[in-house]
Amino acid sequence: MSSIHHTPRLTRIAMAMSLVGWIAAPSPVFADQYQDAAKRWIEQEFSTSTLTPEEQMKEMQWFIDAAESLRGKEINVASETLTTHQYEADVLARAFTEITGIEVNHDLIQEGDVIEKLQTQMQSGRNIYDGYVNDSDLIGTHSRYGKVVPISEMIEGDGAEFTSPTLDLDDFIGLSFTTGPDGKVYQLPDQQFANLYWFRADWFDDPDIKQQFEEKYGYALGVPVNWSAYEDIADFFTNDVKEIDGTRVYGHMDYGKKDPSLGWRFTDAWFSMAGAGDKGIPNGLPVDEWGIRVEECHPVGSMVARGGAANGPAAVFATQKYVDWLKAYAPPAAQGMTFSEAGPVPAQGNIAQQIFWYTAFTADMTKEGLAVVNEDGTPKWRMAPSPVGPYWEDGMKKGYQDVGAWTFFDSTPQENRLAAWLYAQFVTSKTVSLKKTLVGLTPIRESDIQSEAMTEAAPRLGGLVEFYRSPARLQWSPTGTNVPDYPKLAQLWWQYVSRAASGESSAQEALDGLAEAQDRILERLERAKVQEECGPRLNEKRDPQYWLDQPGAPKPKLDNEKPQGKTVPYDELVKSWQEG
Repeated sequence: MSSIHHTPRLTRIAMAMSLVGWIAAPSPVFADQYQDAAKRWIEQEFSTSTLTPEEQMKEMQWFIDAAESLRGKEINVASETLTTHQYEADVLARAFTEITGIEVNHDLIQEGDVIEKLQTQMQSGRNIYDGYVNDSDLIGTHSRYGKVVPISEMIEGDGAEFTSPTLDLDDFIGLSFTTGPDGKVYQLPDQQFANLYWFRADWFDDPDIKQQFEEKYGYALGVPVNWSAYEDIADFFTNDVKEIDGTRVYGHMDYGKKDPSLGWRFTDAWFSMAGAGDKGIPNGLPVDEWGIRVEECHPVGSMVARGGAANGPAAVFATQKYVDWLKAYAPPAAQGMTFSEAGPVPAQGNIAQQIFWYTAFTADMTKEGLAVVNEDGTPKWRMAPSPVGPYWEDGMKKGYQDVGAWTFFDSTPQENRLAAWLYAQFVTSKTVSLKKTLVGLTPIRESDIQSEAMTEAAPRLGGLVEFYRSPARLQWSPTGTNVPDYPKLAQLWWQYVSRAASGESSAQEALDGLAEAQDRILERLERAKVQEECGPRLNEKRDPQYWLDQPGAPKPKLDNEKPQGKTVPYDELVKSWQEG
């Protein structure tokens, strides 16, 4: 936490600049221009920081000096269209240019387009962007193909002179997710958000509603611990409560359109929430939440016949619940929505709960005048850990956490890559990161999470700060290293899941097709030998019962997939977060 300072900020910055040894002698040309820009940005935009103004100016002076040999260069970087990246493109890119003299074009494009451009650059060797913010879900891809310049190697190699002494990698909460099985750090975290449970706390606290629920189900209305309780609550609000203040209400929200975003709905750890994979943090081993089994570091299969779990009983159960809940408890229009279309719906005020809700929506859920925000700016809703399915066991991951991270390719010209590396460090620097966190609510630094500013913001953020301050956050993780080629494998999911969502096929048939398709890609990668280390080595098929009889995943079908519903009061859940 920053201490309180009483000297005017501009005065303190000027004092800092006069300290011997803090700032290098200015270049004869333009030095004042860049220093003046740094002072102006610190005072006007970055006044909320974990650093003192003196420390901020020292950090910015390092950027000014480091950029001298690259001044006048123009670089192109790309990220998806999140609020955090909008702030970077609109504000931080301009600040960086004014402070360093390096021109930045920060393109905002859809996530699918980011993956496509990145994949094209990997395959062709043609430089498209000088830097990408792409999900750490590709860590298994980047660590196997050898096309990415690992951050840890750049820091020790040609980027040594361009690496900020205040970078402080240990302060990044998502660094383990961007580290490969070889121990190298491949990407620098830029934003982070989790997939949690969302609910209308004001409705859950209503005495009449609470009484009706307990009379019907025999237990208290509260935050669901398991899927049984979630289903009971979804049915209750949809079919018993039906209407609140003249508005038709629903007990569930989701989306089902045949669209690439339907794949994220599942690869973002839906099977792990059900309990389909193995125990292990950050990802299940030997079987992860994609149902892919690894032996040592080699993927050996997705289907149950090869020891995988992509078409096992737990995955089939999870898929069928997705379909059933979407049709029975969500607004009818949800079946034809994409991820981006469904995201804003809970803020409209007619959804009681959502099991699969990204904290990236927090900023949009706290705007003044929304039906889910009180007049004093506090939310009527809260976020909590998502309930888990009947196959889930202690020691397993509970859900997904997105880590968008800076990625650099060896096909990028060296000077462009180093200039982009400076920009990546700037937008994650301690001078600007707290302000960026408060704008986009996608925290990356422990120092920001523990800051006084976040404590002050917490009452308006519905549990976000409490979640990120708790050790429990480690149970939410991105796609792990079991997935050897994310772009190729991820595109399969929406094509097969959509068949179950539309009723074209059963959940079992859809997942049989998915598991087989994944294994075909793994087989092609194995034959092509494009991944020199940790590449796929498929197991021979054998009787699925052999694998179902082994400990762990794939798990045999349970006799009772709907145990008694269980809920807990929200305040008790927050305590459990804090206790880990």
